[in-house]
Amino acid sequence: MYTALEDCERTFEHDIEKAPSQRPPVYDFPSTREQSPLQHFVALQEDALLILGPRRVPPLPCPASTTSTSIAIVTSLGFSMLECLDYVEAVQELQPDIALAMGDVLYGHQPGVKRADRMGDRTQSWLQALIKGIKNNDKGLRKSALFAPILPIGAEKQTWYLNALEEDFRDDVCGLVLHEIESVFAIPRTLTKLPRLWLGEVKNPHHLLDALAAGVDLFTIPFINEATDAGVALTFVFGAIQDSSLGYSKALGLDLWSSSYAADLSPLQKDCFCYACVNHHRAYVQHLLNASEMLGWVLLQLHNYYIMDQFFAAVRRSIAQGTFGDERAKFGKQYIRDFPAKTGQGPRIRGYQFKSEGKGTPRKNPIAYRSLNDRKEKLAESSLPSPNADAVDLEKVGFADIFDEGA
Repeated sequence: MYTALEDCERTFEHDIEKAPSQRPPVYDFPSTREQSPLQHFVALQEDALLILGPRRVPPLPCPASTTSTSIAIVTSLGFSMLECLDYVEAVQELQPDIALAMGDVLYGHQPGVKRADRMGDRTQSWLQALIKGIKNNDKGLRKSALFAPILPIGAEKQTWYLNALEEDFRDDVCGLVLHEIESVFAIPRTLTKLPRLWLGEVKNPHHLLDALAAGVDLFTIPFINEATDAGVALTFVFGAIQDSSLGYSKALGLDLWSSSYAADLSPLQKDCFCYACVNHHRAYVQHLLNASEMLGWVLLQLHNYYIMDQFFAAVRRSIAQGTFGDERAKFGKQYIRDFPAKTGQGPRIRGYQFKSEGKGTPRKNPIAYRSLNDRKEKLAESSLPSPNADAVDLEKVGFADIFDEGA
């Protein structure tokens, strides 16, 4: 094991494909009644906590509007609608440890008065359907814990829904889902001891510390993948002693695309004991990135997960010691809030990483392959290179041709 991951959040958007017209392949992944098909499908260790939600974080805006029975989603095949009962079936079939209930959430703008009323009514109806589905599930022996959403609107706009949570669903709800930190103040008094999962867009570790101070317990952290895709090695440490002689705030990470690391044989982070830092150095990872070798991003991801694991371990120690407030203030002074700007081309962009702009937009990924038919004649006329041939000799006979994307 190269990481110490203890939980994983998976979204049904990734796996729905052509459902409900065609049964998603993940449903039929081999497993016993005591096991989760989804856990085996994503090759997650048995003792790790598996969380299933309807939408990825951050969600990609969809052109369609929410209906009384469905929410708009983005699948691997394009935009679609996820029906409440189809999501209930997914929870029954996949048997996650924690199931996040669907919520009628607007992204990018605030709802009007009438829409706010419908948001509470729809969310309550969907929550009731999921509770019933979990109770009546006979697909396996595992029972999913249910996390109910607190809508990102004022408490006064979702009074009926919050009252239902407190009075009707209290015994069925094991945790709460927040879409903005301010929703902490809308939590009913009798539900304040439940764990809280924040699905907001966490942009940096400062946001994490702000959410922790507000009372959030669990997080999804998109900036880990974003940093890795950008070729950035995270370097921040919570509780570290700042050298006052520096006179400036430190960066949150290193941009390993930079040529300044081409001959740097030091680890990605000093005193880091992750697999990448113990076995490799900055120069090697910089070479892998520039050669577009996937191993470069794999090593960065292992390192970045390790940094986050150490970050939260230090946070937990500070909370236990009663020093979290002081350490949080020091961290804010030690590190700038923005990650290094992306300077290199990361792995291939997936469809959910950018907003659809309609027809006629340029391709997001450069052409990776080309036809070799135009080289057949030249190669046929060429003699086989000698064992001592170098790159220049190979290029002359067409064996090492540089592909000009603009040609």
